[in-house]
Amino acid sequence: MNWKEIYLSKLKTMEEAVQLVKSGDRVVIGHAVGEPMRLVDTMVEYAVKADLKNIEIFQQVDMGHSLYAQPGMEKHFRENSLFLGARTRECVNSGRGDFTPCYFYQTPYFFKNVNQPNVVLVTLSLPDEHGYCSFGVSCDYTKPAAEAEGAKVIAVVNPNMPRTLGDSFIHVSDIDVIVEDDTPIPELGLPHLGDVEMAIGEHIASLVNDGDCLQLGIGAIPDAVLKFLGNKKDLGIHSEMISDGVVELYEQGIINCSAKNYNRDKMVVSFLMGTKKLYDFADDNPGLFMAPVDYVNHPAIIGRNDNLVSINSSIEVNLMGEACSEAMGLKQFSGIGGQVDFIRGASFSRGGRSILAFPSTAKKGTISKIVPYLSQGATVTTSRNDVDYIVTEHGIAKMKGNTLRERARQLIHIAAPQFKDELSEEFEKRFAEKYQEV
Repeated sequence: MNWKEIYLSKLKTMEEAVQLVKSGDRVVIGHAVGEPMRLVDTMVEYAVKADLKNIEIFQQVDMGHSLYAQPGMEKHFRENSLFLGARTRECVNSGRGDFTPCYFYQTPYFFKNVNQPNVVLVTLSLPDEHGYCSFGVSCDYTKPAAEAEGAKVIAVVNPNMPRTLGDSFIHVSDIDVIVEDDTPIPELGLPHLGDVEMAIGEHIASLVNDGDCLQLGIGAIPDAVLKFLGNKKDLGIHSEMISDGVVELYEQGIINCSAKNYNRDKMVVSFLMGTKKLYDFADDNPGLFMAPVDYVNHPAIIGRNDNLVSINSSIEVNLMGEACSEAMGLKQFSGIGGQVDFIRGASFSRGGRSILAFPSTAKKGTISKIVPYLSQGATVTTSRNDVDYIVTEHGIAKMKGNTLRERARQLIHIAAPQFKDELSEEFEKRFAEKYQEV
């Protein structure tokens, strides 16, 4: 039987496909914009209609409707997230769902060895002439989950999914059920860049040298950094994800990966989030190497890249340099993600640097994000032993290699002016000397 016959033999409607899900199953949903949203909604409708019970849902960034996490679904579904999004946050913090801490690079191990899935829902590209579909914008944990022993794979084959190259393929013979759908891949609008973000971006850019290899997150600050890299040369990319700003610098020749000593000439990425421009850029692009997160985010792999510059964000940082990047007190806000993966990877990198960047205040200037102590119940995402540079719109503070006293001085220096007196008082209590502006 050739692959086309195999493909046709597995083709079903969405309503037929989701009947593969049974009570008590553990279901993994494809990550971020790789989520098969219509298929997920159809699964929820079927579970309610068939009165299925105790289905455990694993997903990280949720882009769909997350109907399984809504009030009233407790009998049918239990959310167990490794990273919370806007629609799953309330579910977990209200007690209707759970959060499991896990470094991003370890999620494939988690799915293959700890909590193996029964069913995996994914979106794939059209098959090529050999019958291989690409995981497209979402390789990360999605591909490893689909490869877990015993997992039944329900794949939405979508002509809008770009065919990305690298370790990003599955053959139609390894798919259990195929559904065809042409729903557009979700797009993220470009963030607003205000004065604060631009100031932070300019400070970060001053820490980037020609030939550096970058890891960038998503949002206003990474995009602002990219705005200030126009005078750099031969930048590389090794990043868990990229967005549209990278495309602009690639087209200008500023990002060309020619100086990379590891995976030279290729941008190494685990997932994509952005606009159709990004997805079109990624389609069949030999300059982009997509791979699962246990490769892209593994600190030992990251560290093979010389001059790796890691750029991430945080919710609050205390005067010792401890960073909470995932919670607001006892309330889980997001997750660990790849922050620690890349901060530790940067520390292995020859010439590597890691940066935590954020506005100095929140809630319209009423709350300082540089604090004497982390909020009660807040977790330390990145320890004081790992934190390197911290950047706000007010400047750059160097943590690594500095004493607690010097760390506190530098952090007060980049705090918002309206909170410096309070922080200075804490400095004097802690170190028995008057704080002086550096």
